[in-house]
Amino acid sequence: MARKVSKLHYVKGDLFSSTNSLAHCISMDCKMGAGIAVAFKNIFEGVDELQAQKKQPGECAVLKRGDRFVYYLITKVKYNCKPKYETLKQSLEAMKGHCLENGVTKLSIPRIGCGLDRLKWEKVSKIIEDVFEQTDIDITVYSL
Repeated sequence: MARKVSKLHYVKGDLFSSTNSLAHCISMDCKMGAGIAVAFKNIFEGVDELQAQKKQPGECAVLKRGDRFVYYLITKVKYNCKPKYETLKQSLEAMKGHCLENGVTKLSIPRIGCGLDRLKWEKVSKIIEDVFEQTDIDITVYSL
């Protein structure tokens, strides 16, 4: 039996220095008024573009910026709600589908869902590993 190779690689540094496609979690209302979401909003803009996609919790909105994608995992209805692990998993599955369809093999993420949303990284990282297990997608997790 083949040994399971971890999909997650950890680095300390600035997520926005990565040239990979990026992902983070937001609410359906696309407020992005706190945490790392503010930086995503300021750097990549496109709030109207995201809202026009009309994505629901458990789905994934996408912006194309240059030769990479920026993924917005919709994990909750409103900015002041808390996400559920199941909704996070569904949005990761949606992102995986887009990655596979578009040849994305490298993703960079913060510890998604674990900042202001207060999910536990031990659970979130296991979900990410499970979702991406059968793919060639490598994921770099950034922390400052």
